Amino acid sequence: MFIGEYSHNLDEKGRLAVPKKFRADLSKGAVVTRGLDNCLFLYTKTEWKKLADKLATLPFSQANTRAFARLMLAGAMDVLVDKQGRIMVPDYLRSFAGLKKGVVVAGLYNRLELWDQEKWEEYKTKTEKESNTIAEQMFELGV
Repeated sequence: MFIGEYSHNLDEKGRLAVPKKFRADLSKGAVVTRGLDNCLFLYTKTEWKKLADKLATLPFSQANTRAFARLMLAGAMDVLVDKQGRIMVPDYLRSFAGLKKGVVVAGLYNRLELWDQEKWEEYKTKTEKESNTIAEQMFELGV
């Protein structure tokens, strides 16, 4: 289970240190892909397979289904945690998420999100201000 918020830096080669507490879960490989809200999603191989299997069952005759599958699957890249606990974030994904030097690694139960530090702060501030409205909507979903 991934939870918490951690700040790390991308090095000049595009490598990002994974928080130490998550390295064992990612040691058998991981998948990084385009996420939502201008971040990247990082999955264990097991969680990635669950998501990919679900996407493969969606009706490809619908344009939104095709678009979402392309966003997630075509943008995906296998990554390995190196001996220093880093992953290589491909250029095209760094560009998509606007990752500069400062990166926030946010744990969201079955995935990690990789955010540009400034974008994360903006998103978090906005979301915190809207937390009461969001909570009411979550109640409607049974949360």
